[in-house]
Amino acid sequence: MYAAPAAAPLTRRAVLRTAFTAAVLAGTAAALAPVLRARGPRQTLTPAPLTQLTEETYRGRHIAVDAAAAAVRIDGRPLHVMRRADGSYLSGINHFQSYETPLELARAAVDELGSNQLAFAAPHHGGQE
Repeated sequence: MYAAPAAAPLTRRAVLRTAFTAAVLAGTAAALAPVLRARGPRQTLTPAPLTQLTEETYRGRHIAVDAAAAAVRIDGRPLHVMRRADGSYLSGINHFQSYETPLELARAAVDELGSNQLAFAAPHHGGQE
């Protein structure tokens, strides 16, 4: 019969490498344990149904928001609003910042516009409105 080769004796290098690896794994587990324990159950972001029409005067500008349609008007002129996948909103005035509600977005647009007026909607890509 064939005999299995004898196992090579452990070298000092192999023992130190194993001990170092075990220490790193234990340290990582100890550091991550509080973070993983603190994590609660996963929440899904389900926006509340929006069915309200809000009108207000903010800094002397008339804001009208139809939350159901995500339509915003500032002084009667439409503000282009886009809804993001996470439920927040962004506009053409500042498309680098998103806002939780269309009203919050409209107020930020008024702040950004200052004394300027929104332009009336123009046809996009040569289309007719």
